[in-house]
Amino acid sequence: MTTESFPEALSRALADAGDRPVLSADARVLSGRQLADDIERWAAGLAALGVRKGERVAVHAEKSLDLILLYLATLRLGALYLPLNTAYRAAELAYFLDDAEPVLFVCDPATDTVETASAPMVLTLGADGKGSLAAAIAGSHPAPPAVTIAPDDLAAIVYTSGTTGRSKGAMITHANLVSNARALIDAWGVVPDDRLLHALPLYHIHGLFIALNTMLLAGARTDLLPGFDADTVLDRLPDATLFMGVPTYYTRLLASPRLDRAAVAGMRLFVCGSAPLTPQTFAAFEDRSGLRILERYGMSECGIICSNPLDGARIPGAVGRPLAGVAVRIAEGAAVGILEVRGPNVFAGYWRQPDKTAAEFRDGGWFSTGDVATIEADGVVRIVGRDKDMIISGGLNVYPKEIEEMIDALPGVGESAVIGLPHPDFGEAVAAVIRALPGAVVDLETVLAALRPRLASFKLPKAVIAVEELPRNAMGKVQKVALRGRYAGWFGDG
Repeated sequence: MTTESFPEALSRALADAGDRPVLSADARVLSGRQLADDIERWAAGLAALGVRKGERVAVHAEKSLDLILLYLATLRLGALYLPLNTAYRAAELAYFLDDAEPVLFVCDPATDTVETASAPMVLTLGADGKGSLAAAIAGSHPAPPAVTIAPDDLAAIVYTSGTTGRSKGAMITHANLVSNARALIDAWGVVPDDRLLHALPLYHIHGLFIALNTMLLAGARTDLLPGFDADTVLDRLPDATLFMGVPTYYTRLLASPRLDRAAVAGMRLFVCGSAPLTPQTFAAFEDRSGLRILERYGMSECGIICSNPLDGARIPGAVGRPLAGVAVRIAEGAAVGILEVRGPNVFAGYWRQPDKTAAEFRDGGWFSTGDVATIEADGVVRIVGRDKDMIISGGLNVYPKEIEEMIDALPGVGESAVIGLPHPDFGEAVAAVIRALPGAVVDLETVLAALRPRLASFKLPKAVIAVEELPRNAMGKVQKVALRGRYAGWFGDG
């Protein structure tokens, strides 16, 4: 059972690290002692701006070392951190700001959200460290206030959409963060001498909670990259021992002739998650590198739930066994069904949506993941499908209903069905199957021109498929399973 908040656990880890480097970006390197001092300085600056325990800090800014300081300082004050995908447009951001009512919204100075955001304070932070927030933090401030934070206090709100397209804010506690990071330290054998090459975004739990938190609490080092670039990653792997990514990262590494056993000679572990890794990619990576990717399974509401083992067989197509302290079961005891989970990693519910929270929890604290799974006799979990129509493209969740409503409103469109199809690079790609009105022509260019100003780029369709009729069942519901099967080879072998 977790008995301390994330700032308390982090403070001890950084004290143990002392002068050992724990975080770097470009030429900037922070030791454990320096990071601890910077967190206090940033927390004092945020407190001077008026940020208090329980208030929300929403962030829509590019990846940087200062962004991490903002995150850790927010938690240090007992405030709630809200990471927002940098691809979101102003219209999409408006919903999150209205729903969460943050006291502070931090955005990139290059965006137009500075003028349009509805928050009491709107400050900027660029990837280069410049902006009005950095200037405010740089001022002289007293020490941050002493704050009592209980393990069950909220640390973050992570928005995750539902099939209706309306996003739900998953309330993440300090106990959730600490317990999951510690379980992963044990499961993956993370030690202070480890060095993670961090190419993931920081608006997603994969890069923020799973990768960063785990390394910080282990007292290990994280080297930040602005994003993923195969050549840059291959250049930097000789200095690393760990790498975490989504399937798209691994397919792009495999596309480089530079990936061989020599390129990964110093690597201890490659981890993959956020979307299913195909057995073909798993096998090809092992053949080229001599190392087996460790696949794990999680979600915004629970962090990591299952992981293949550090020692022992890593099974292609399986996500391994539950982490220590985490229990899983199949709903109603069936052989195949909805996976349910219980443990210290499970979130506290959906922000201001008690009905949604009640609908997803079962007696005894079991949370329904919405993923269809099997659990083998030895406890190994396999995810075999999704109960919802969610698409995972490049490790990011895409919810069809939101896109369908926009496409259906376009001139010439009779009806649309948005589905995910196998894609060799993204795992799944968004495709719009459209029944046009008589005499109308609706193509990809038309759809993209209308949707691009309104949707994040990862949600945009990569194909428009014209049909005369959409397949339906006896109740009139569009059969998306049939569409996915019919067009499974649209992007090649997938």
